[in-house]
Amino acid sequence: MGSLLPLSLFLLLAVDYLEGESARGRRAAGTSAPFWVRLNPEFVAVPPGGSVWLNCSSSCPLPEGSELRSRLRRGKTLSGPGWTSYELLDVRAWSSDVHCFITCKGETRWATARVTAYKRPHSVILEPVILKPPFLVGRKYTLRCLVTHVFPVGFLVVSLRRGGRVIYSESLERFTGLDLANVTLTYSLPSGSRDLWQPVTCHARLNLDGLVVRSSSAPLTLTALAWNTESKALSFTSIAALVGILLAVGAAYLRKYLATRA
Repeated sequence: MGSLLPLSLFLLLAVDYLEGESARGRRAAGTSAPFWVRLNPEFVAVPPGGSVWLNCSSSCPLPEGSELRSRLRRGKTLSGPGWTSYELLDVRAWSSDVHCFITCKGETRWATARVTAYKRPHSVILEPVILKPPFLVGRKYTLRCLVTHVFPVGFLVVSLRRGGRVIYSESLERFTGLDLANVTLTYSLPSGSRDLWQPVTCHARLNLDGLVVRSSSAPLTLTALAWNTESKALSFTSIAALVGILLAVGAAYLRKYLATRA
């Protein structure tokens, strides 16, 4: 009997140790229970220089810390149970990522949102370029496309279409300015019989990582282009000269007729 007592005591101590380790394991598992973090809106677009509010929320009942990381300038901050709203000011970078970090029971999670600044073109205007000599030189039309108050210019593609077919396209990715800008493109295209009554339009397209913004000009008919001020003046002069000749010939016949009657 005496030899069995130490063995029984050893078994009891081992069971107690294992139960204690199991309880500690359950408590440890509880501290790393999953929780979510959200940053809304996840994608927002504002005009250049504008401001925006982002709301960071989580399912953690007692967060140990909350932090917003962004290169954008911070403004006011509002908070309540489970959420914090941050104001971001003077957004001028065309695209900025914003991160919200929440720490709960020793674990840190985060959510990400993207703030985009862009401005749809105020107008897209297609017009003939009046030159001296006239813009229809060497059987070519010289046209000018004006895209006004657009941002960011570096993501702009301008194209000309004739009868629905792209005849010219140019990407302006070389421009890196952070302000609204006007863009003017001049292009000369050959004229020919197949161009008669073919409308030409200018198209501006912003490609912003999946967001596509399109604007276009009113159509311009090529046959009307050659009828510029100088062409009109020349035509009117020719017509006036012809009328003068007809009047002179008529007056001569009238004098001859009157002379024979006398």
